[in-house]
Parts: sequence; C-alpha cells; structure tokens
Amino acid sequence: MAKRKRLAPAQPRDLDAAPLETKSMAGFTPHPAPPIASVAGDASTVAALEELSETLRRARAEGRMITAIALHQIDETYLVRDRVVVDDEEMAALRTSLQARGQQTPIEVVDLGDGRFGLISGWRRLQALRAIGSESAKAIITAPREAPDAYVAMIEENEIRVGLSYFERARIVVKAVEAGVFEGDKKALQTLFQSASRAKRSKIKSFIPVASQLGHALKFPTQMGERMGLQLSKLLLNDSSASGQIAAALMDASCDNFEAEQQVLNRCLKRLSVSDTGGERVAPKRSRSYAPVTGIVITAEERCITMRGSRVDSALLTDLQAWLKSRQR
Repeated sequence: MAKRKRLAPAQPRDLDAAPLETKSMAGFTPHPAPPIASVAGDASTVAALEELSETLRRARAEGRMITAIALHQIDETYLVRDRVVVDDEEMAALRTSLQARGQQTPIEVVDLGDGRFGLISGWRRLQALRAIGSESAKAIITAPREAPDAYVAMIEENEIRVGLSYFERARIVVKAVEAGVFEGDKKALQTLFQSASRAKRSKIKSFIPVASQLGHALKFPTQMGERMGLQLSKLLLNDSSASGQIAAALMDASCDNFEAEQQVLNRCLKRLSVSDTGGERVAPKRSRSYAPVTGIVITAEERCITMRGSRVDSALLTDLQAWLKSRQR
C-alpha cells in the first residue's frame, strides 16, 4: 500500500512572500479591488444622488414637499381674497395655537420667480404668523398655474375649512371677472363653484347684483340672510337707480351694527319696490355681464348699460363722452 505524503502547515514567511496581499483585519489586508469595481461604485453613487435629486424635484413640483419660506418673500395680494371679514375671536385662537404648538398645516404658494411666492391659500395662517412675530412659514410650493385654477384652489380650501357667506362667494365672482380672469359672471360662477350644487350656485348668483352694486356701501354684508339678498337682487335688477338710493341711505344712517343696517335695507325695499298697476311685483329684467377688456365689466339690461371695474375712471368717461358726440354726427 502506497504511503501518503503528509502536508506541512504553511509558514508565515510563505504568506509574506506571496505576490498578492491577502491579510485580513486580524493581521492581513484585504485584496485590492480591481479598477473596474471602483468605477462601478462611483457610477452607482452618482446614479443614486441623481435619483434622489429627481425625486425631491418632483415632490416639490407636485406640491408634496413642505418648505420654510421667509414671510417677506410671500405676496398675499397675488389673488383677490374671497374673505371679506375675519372673526377676531377666531384669529386670537389661531394665534394662541400657533404660539403653543407651532404651524401644523402649511400654506400654499406658487413660485413667481426671483425669490417671490404668491399666496394661494392660508391667508388667515399667514396673518397670524405675522402677528406673533414669526420670520417664516411652512409652505407647499406648487407649480405656476392658470389664474382660474388658482382661484378655484383658494375657494375650495375656504369652503372646506371655514365656509364663505353667500355675499363673499358672489363678491369673488365679481372680482374675478373685474380682474379679467373670466369673461363673464356666468363663466366665473360655473368654474369657481363647479363642485357646488345647482341650488347653491343659484343662491350665489342671486347675490351677484348685491355684491357688484352695493358691496362698497355695506358694512356687514357677510351677515346678510338669503331672503334679504334675494329681495335686494330683484330690486336692483328691476330699478337701475336703486343702488344709488340705497347706498345714499346707508351712508346717511352710518350704521354701527348689522341690525341697524338691516333696518335701513328693509325701509329701502319697501320704498323702492317696483309694482305695476295691479300691485304685483314686476319680474326682474334679464341682464348679462361680460368683460370686453381686462378691468372693465359691462352689464347690459333693457335700456340700461352699466360699467364697473378698475379701469372705469375719469379718463374712460372722457373717451366715452367723445365717442358719443361723434355718434351724433
């Protein structure tokens, strides 16, 4: 039987003489990685960073990232606000909450460029943060959007959070048309309150004449009930001179509360109600409103045309008078 050869254990000097480094952490160093492995590792790191950057970019563009923005960078006049009055007690409670717990819900802004951001929603939170001396606000930055979409976003948040009076809803319809965002009251109403029921839009529509013709004269419009709003609307549509007479009566009375203002309005309704020989109220005249150019809204009724908006001024009156004189030739 052949005798097996016994193998001797490896000697340290043999390992030291080896051409490749194979020492472990216990005394030997790891085998150096080949160059291709180093290149692959660097490429993987770069790819991971690019993927992370793209994920963050998409999150910000899609409004999924909350960012701290300095208050002086936020333009709260970017949109015409739909809130007319703010309850003092509610604002005090909001300020107390922000001081105790910090800002829990971010505001929404749009990037205007050059370090400026236009406020979409969160006006009350922004005012409260300014009042308590905060330097920044937590905000969701959304991509620039069309003006109608921005107004819809603002209204939807207030409808969910605090709700708007019918006067405030009608007022934002009027202001959006005056700003040239929509071509007419009908389009503005259907777009801004597309999620509202048909009955609700009908009530908002009834307040549009009140908001457009008496908004500047009323001190407590948000407390006005539906019945009062409907009666005033019918009167204003029937009588083109009613708005001037009601505004003058309100100015003379100088009401300090809603009850006093309501009494003045009730007296005007009784005095100015339009009746025929049989004593029955005449049906309201049909009217339509449209914006031929930005800043001018024209309401056309039978034998009556009215204009309102930011560009209705003395210069327009002069031009209109000159045009009317030219029509006589």
